[in-house]
Amino acid sequence: MAMTMNGEVQLPASREAVWARLNDPEVLKACIPGCEELTRTEANEFQAVARMKIGPVSARFKGKITLSDLDPPNGYRISGEGEGGVAGFAKGEATVVLIDQDGGTLLKYDVEAQTGGKLAQLGQRLIGGTAKKLADEFFANFAKAVQG
Repeated sequence: MAMTMNGEVQLPASREAVWARLNDPEVLKACIPGCEELTRTEANEFQAVARMKIGPVSARFKGKITLSDLDPPNGYRISGEGEGGVAGFAKGEATVVLIDQDGGTLLKYDVEAQTGGKLAQLGQRLIGGTAKKLADEFFANFAKAVQG
């Protein structure tokens, strides 16, 4: 099942500060809901483990995150894919753009994601609602990390 999502969040920090935090594994690990591990394996690649519950399906996803099309401090493309055992798989990518605005930084994102296995059987509304909730939670956590 495929889906798209986009949004923006105003952050009270410079583009350079936001960029630095978007590339810090410790900050990302603390902001990603359910993230148990996030380890840099190469300059622009990470291994990740996250525990997620989507409706009645709970799974521990193991996967890879890759940063590409880097344009510091303006944005990048972040891609990820994870396997959740019998729950299925999830993969996707997001384009992140940083723009100076109102004395801070406007972060815009466009996401394309796919799920398969039991996850895909849950239905578009449940998957979409959960994905939006997770994105909102990530950006709320990230906004706090940027302020701190």
